[in-house]
Amino acid sequence: MSEITLLEKEEDIDKATRALKAMAHPLRLKILCALKNDELSVLEIVKKVGSSQSNISQHIDILRTKNIVESQRDGNKILCKVKDAKVLKLVSNIQAVFCPE
Repeated sequence: MSEITLLEKEEDIDKATRALKAMAHPLRLKILCALKNDELSVLEIVKKVGSSQSNISQHIDILRTKNIVESQRDGNKILCKVKDAKVLKLVSNIQAVFCPE
C-alpha cells in the first residue's frame, strides 16, 4: 500500500483508532458485543452484560462521545445501537477470533 493511499484513508484510520481505543475496555467490548445484532435499551444491555445501570450508562456515554454508539429516547427507555457497520464488522471479527463457537 502506498503512502498516498494511506493518507487518503486518514478518516478511516482515525475512526478505527477511536473504535479500538473504545473497545480496549472489557465492559465496553461486552456492550458492543451485546449490540452486535440489535438495538437495545440500557436495561436490556444491563441484563446481557451483567453490571449496574449507572456503570453501563457511563460506558455508553464514552462510546457515544467516541462516535461509536448512538442512542435515542423511546418513551421512558433509551435505545442504543452501534452507529457504524464497520465497527460491527470489527466486533464480529474479534468474536470470531477470541470466542469461536
